[in-house]
Amino acid sequence: MSAARKAPSARPSPSASAWLRRGAIAVIVAAALGAGAWWLLQRRGGEEAAFRTVPVERGDIRVAISSTGTLSAISTVTVGSQISGQVTEVLVDYNDEVKKGQVIARIDPATYEAQIRQGNAQVANARASLAQAEATLKNAELDYRRKAELLERQLVARSDVDLARAARDQAQAQVNAARAQIQQQTASTQTSQINLERTVIRSPVDGVVLTRSIEPGQTVAASLQAPELFTIAEDLGKMKIELAVDEADIGQVKPGQNVVFTVDAFPDRRFRGTVEQVRLSATTSNNVVTYPVVVTVDNSDGTLLPGLTVNAEIEVSRRDGVLKVANAALRYKPADPQAAMPAPGAVRAGGGLIDDLARTAAAMRLTPSQQAAFDAAAAAVRERQAARMAQAQAAPQGGNRLFGGGGGRGGPPGGMMVTVGPGGAGGNAAAQMRQRMADRLRSDFAAFRASLDAQRQAQWDRAFNELLNARRAPLYKLADGKPQMVMVRIGASDGSSTEVSGGGLKPGDLVVTGERAKE
Repeated sequence: MSAARKAPSARPSPSASAWLRRGAIAVIVAAALGAGAWWLLQRRGGEEAAFRTVPVERGDIRVAISSTGTLSAISTVTVGSQISGQVTEVLVDYNDEVKKGQVIARIDPATYEAQIRQGNAQVANARASLAQAEATLKNAELDYRRKAELLERQLVARSDVDLARAARDQAQAQVNAARAQIQQQTASTQTSQINLERTVIRSPVDGVVLTRSIEPGQTVAASLQAPELFTIAEDLGKMKIELAVDEADIGQVKPGQNVVFTVDAFPDRRFRGTVEQVRLSATTSNNVVTYPVVVTVDNSDGTLLPGLTVNAEIEVSRRDGVLKVANAALRYKPADPQAAMPAPGAVRAGGGLIDDLARTAAAMRLTPSQQAAFDAAAAAVRERQAARMAQAQAAPQGGNRLFGGGGGRGGPPGGMMVTVGPGGAGGNAAAQMRQRMADRLRSDFAAFRASLDAQRQAQWDRAFNELLNARRAPLYKLADGKPQMVMVRIGASDGSSTEVSGGGLKPGDLVVTGERAKE
């Protein structure tokens, strides 16, 4: 009886049933929304998954050329002997520090001392001959005068006067010969004296003895060429490296570039140097042409030693804070020909060029007035580009022209769209359009350039020409799941990444590197 009464109380109340219905409806709606989102994501992901992409990044690019060479002193002097003889003393050894004028060896001077004594005796003999000749001359002069007076009174024959004159002239000639003999013997004695001084070998420079080729008691012979006795490094605080750079890379090497190198003696250390000289004396070995590049190195701590083999990298270019993409993105060519069409408004003349020029100007440490002149020129160029883009978007699109000039249906007025190769009318049109753009930009920045000094003008001209003459290439940016072509300027490359500018690219944009195979 009691059980029958309790059975109705187990049925749910009306309020509980309403909550259950509402929960079921919410679950169904959430499931439907999730399914729709999943379907959209799968569809979009399927489109993007058809391409392999990499992001555009902002970073640094360092381009370096590898080479090998040998360390040596900046100046190495070979000390030899100009005379022959037996070495009696050697006063320095390997690694000894020497001063300029310091005695480092001696050769037996006995031979030259004897020659000096002999020369002095010959000089004395010549002086005695001179005295005798002068006495003879004096007597001949007096005899001539007496006979000349007697001839006036006609007491002697004219022939006697002529004989007296001849005797006087002969005596004068003997005096001159005796004086010349004295000079000759004196010069010979001086030569012997110089050779005597050369028996003392002195250091010609301040430096360190690298090699010593003689021992006491050894005889040196200088009959054909000066024998090498010592090699002295003038200053090991500064050293040099001679690198052999391949002809394919030598065009990128310039004086002043930084060099980083290592040596096997200190594998955990990296040393630095600077390119001092690019020599023109090419060397050919096994049909490989190389050029010597001299690098100066600071060795004030004395760590580096002459003769060490060097593995060096010459930093020929360094770009900091630039946009860069993987090299694979520049090699990509779409299989669909329609994908090769440029993105509307994504390619324009000078795109990104002003930003590159702004970075160049920022590195020049301009004065406020110079910065104001640059900003005014840059603003004028950007305003003109914006007007061209607006006109291009308003103009009817059509045709397959790759270059537009002065409006019409081919693209932006005066704007370069895509280069088509070195030959043909397209290539000529591109070259002419780039020249017009260059002339216009030079005119825009003429006032700014005039405000710079000569050194900064050269820096500006170099950067300006490099940007204008930079190689251009197509890049395919992924937009709405499809690749769209943009033209970019190609800059420095380190082998894996390449600097790019222009084309409306910004960090984070995805660029296509390849297409995935369809399943």
